[in-house]
Amino acid sequence: MLVRVDFNVPLDQGKVRDDARIRAALPTIKALTSQGAQVILASHLGRPKGKPVPDLKMDPVATRLGELLGDPVTKIDQVVGPSVDEAAASMKNGDVILLENLRFEEGEEKNDPSFAKKLAEPVDIFVNDAFGTAHRAHASTAGITDYIPAVAGLLMKKEIEELSRCLESPARPFTAILGGAKVSDKIKVIYRFLQLADYLLIGGGMANTFLAARGYNLGDSLLEKDLLDEAKSIMQESENSRCRLVLPLDLVVAEELKAGSPERVVYPDEIRGAWKVFDIGPETVNNFSTYVERSSMIVWNGPMGVYETPPFNHGTEQLARIIAQCRSHSIVGGGDLVAALEAQGLASKIGFISTGGGATLEFWEGKELPGISVLQDN
Repeated sequence: MLVRVDFNVPLDQGKVRDDARIRAALPTIKALTSQGAQVILASHLGRPKGKPVPDLKMDPVATRLGELLGDPVTKIDQVVGPSVDEAAASMKNGDVILLENLRFEEGEEKNDPSFAKKLAEPVDIFVNDAFGTAHRAHASTAGITDYIPAVAGLLMKKEIEELSRCLESPARPFTAILGGAKVSDKIKVIYRFLQLADYLLIGGGMANTFLAARGYNLGDSLLEKDLLDEAKSIMQESENSRCRLVLPLDLVVAEELKAGSPERVVYPDEIRGAWKVFDIGPETVNNFSTYVERSSMIVWNGPMGVYETPPFNHGTEQLARIIAQCRSHSIVGGGDLVAALEAQGLASKIGFISTGGGATLEFWEGKELPGISVLQDN
């Protein structure tokens, strides 16, 4: 059988830097091999745009996967063709092989029917366990289902169940926390949570647009001027709904985004000249924590500041520690947040960490995801 996994992991000098997505797929792989299945794994890595890129080959992923499974994983240097057919024909029960990067093939992202058919030829069942690509109608997520039976893997099932909890029957009080750079990336999610949540906490660069809409001068900070009216409408809708929208009280500013830059904590009305907002301040962290601590369910997507550039990671890290200490059920999505939790050793204290980025947001928006809609109910 062919199992579509999401092994789009960061590499560093030819080695996997963060194996969280590989570990997330292990339950499905082990469940299949323990029952004697012959498992062919397929994933994309990076954005090679339909051409082979040496630095994006799947060899480091195969090495790390073998270490995690306790048995070497055979990696095939092709995605389709004779070498794949021969490897599939010689597999024994319980064997695992990994194909080359799916996106080395032009037909993958184009959802080309002939390429999808070639993917299906060596196998008799398709298992989609790659929630992170479920919002893409590619050959390996959608097209292949025209040729062989398709079902969801254990990780896909878990993602759907967990991400649906806050949409269908959230425990209350329910708090949604949204960060990241732009309002435009999450505007539909904001409106959805305004209908569902009791509290909506906004941080990161996207909070700048809301603060500017309130009339504050944000200096040279990142903000979306074309969405100021939209931000005003969102705040007005919050006042007329059950959901309380909460913005930062204080901010961390500096004149340049540089590791170790001199920073200061100010209130929004104290920002001057060339100052730029790069993080939420300590008073905001304390205020956000009051809503978090009273919540029965928390969802969080997007960092509170420019996490990858210290000292502007403090807001994200402090909020992560607070959420990890809570007894409420927490759901976290987004690559930056996963890295923050892993770095602090907090991942195991979060109720559920989604492997999706864009897929998580689109699922919460209520969109039908192509990689899910084509699967059978089982």
